[in-house]
Amino acid sequence: MRNSVKLTLLLAAATVLLAGCESAPAIVQEGKDEAASPDNELFIYTVWPAFYVKEDIFEKQIGQFIKKKFPDIRIKHVHWDNPGKQYQDLIAAGTVPDIIMDDSHLNLNRYILDNDLQYDMRELIKKYNFDTSKLNGPSMDRMRNISQDGAVYGLPFLIGDFLLFYNKDIFDKFGVDYPHNGMTYDEAYEKAKKLTRVEGEITYKGYSQNPGHYMNYNQLSLHPLSATEDKASLVSDGWKKLVDNLRRFYDIPANQFDTVEKFSQGNIAMAVASADRIVKFYEDNKQLNFDISTVPVFADLPETRYQPNLMSAYITKQSQKKDLAFQVISFLLSEEMQIELAKEGNVVPVQTPAVQAAFGKNLPQMQGKHIDSIFYGKYAGATPARAPGLTYHLVATQNVFDPLISKESKDTVTALRMTEEKETKAILTEKAAKEELNKAAQK
Repeated sequence: MRNSVKLTLLLAAATVLLAGCESAPAIVQEGKDEAASPDNELFIYTVWPAFYVKEDIFEKQIGQFIKKKFPDIRIKHVHWDNPGKQYQDLIAAGTVPDIIMDDSHLNLNRYILDNDLQYDMRELIKKYNFDTSKLNGPSMDRMRNISQDGAVYGLPFLIGDFLLFYNKDIFDKFGVDYPHNGMTYDEAYEKAKKLTRVEGEITYKGYSQNPGHYMNYNQLSLHPLSATEDKASLVSDGWKKLVDNLRRFYDIPANQFDTVEKFSQGNIAMAVASADRIVKFYEDNKQLNFDISTVPVFADLPETRYQPNLMSAYITKQSQKKDLAFQVISFLLSEEMQIELAKEGNVVPVQTPAVQAAFGKNLPQMQGKHIDSIFYGKYAGATPARAPGLTYHLVATQNVFDPLISKESKDTVTALRMTEEKETKAILTEKAAKEELNKAAQK
């Protein structure tokens, strides 16, 4: 345990240095030292979803319900911020949270595991007879596949689902039928060609999406890391199929991808974006006449959506209140709480008929939208667990498109090969750095 703590502090210090920080300030609220928290205080640290940076949103969606259910608990909530409230800051200050809510794809390995914060929740799941089968199956598979021994470091809390947003006015203008649930990429491509137009100074783009999201949560369940070696794994027929499929949309003249955030400006016909953009696009442009559908699917994988993009709830190894933390998480995953979250437009892992029926009830902008699209089809299967002891690295899959395809016009195989080589070098560099830190921790 001593070596583990020393390594954690070394990793925290290294992260601070890499970030160019001169110091890691302690998190102090209400004039007290947070290192000595009361027995009834539960420290919740949120990173993703990002909208919990607004305390009123956290209080509306989570805080008020915890306080009502557990009136004797005092909730201390801190959201990730730069500078001062990042993982390394909390660790250096000795204020490790009891519960962390964060993106499992982006941050579980590089922040929770690498900082030795992980805790296997299986004993608590058994102790409190928590039924994991009530949670979306592929979401739980994704969490179990983090390690080959099936450790459960977190439970899915929210799902950052991706949807196809479409501008009805553009479809009407050019006489093209609206998208439908289960639309294939081939059908979407034909629509995109008809909808991409240049009229005077206005360019209408038929289709846009973030290539990184498309590849990270891909419908073919491909993993960008080798399952058995410390290397990237992008040179394969599967990855080529995936890239070629999206590349043809980019190759439509005048349809070079722009950020999907510009969908609200009114010149993009179709854009794949996360479900929370239902709220944002409406706020950006209340005159935008849009609706939603499922993301396009491969013809040989009908009704198969992306892999689930999870925001999960984790209990830290260092928490002295693990039982209380688990009871709170269990409550947040109850049907009654998942209904409350769904009312605010959150896609949640409990997807009973009652939860589905509640989706968006508190959002007037959801009236008349195809809410059925949110629950249509099935998630792609989770990628398999990698062999123990391998170095984790967040592969920058988006680099295949930008810059290698979009700026340098590389062919698909070359772009994949170059990205694989670059990412493998990065993996080996990270591996060597961690080995040095381990050696230092043993001294």
